[in-house]
Amino acid sequence: MKIFRQLAIIFGVLFAGHLFQNIIGLPIPGTIIGMIILLACLMTGIIKIEMIEDVSKFLLEHITFFFIPPAVGIISSLEYVKDDWLPITIIITLSTIIVIGVTGLTVQGLKKLQRGDGKDG
Repeated sequence: MKIFRQLAIIFGVLFAGHLFQNIIGLPIPGTIIGMIILLACLMTGIIKIEMIEDVSKFLLEHITFFFIPPAVGIISSLEYVKDDWLPITIIITLSTIIVIGVTGLTVQGLKKLQRGDGKDG
């Protein structure tokens, strides 16, 4: 029953993100809005990490499984992108480097704030 409750919380937040996106009409996917809502709920304590921990760990352990359908979709559409493989490869590589860099800087900044190193004076 615990797993069903955790899944219900995660899917409920996902549904809220989609609902919010449809009502407001933002050009942001409902899944992203759902993640922002989940982050806000976790930070404010509305949802405690223990309430979704088991399902979250399972999903993170099996995250590569969720990349298989998009990869198959790209391979089946290869004929449409074969002429643009170089720009696509460059864009993917650069965006990956940027994401890794920004993530690293964000983690460093948050660790400094947690230790109190980020205080002025």
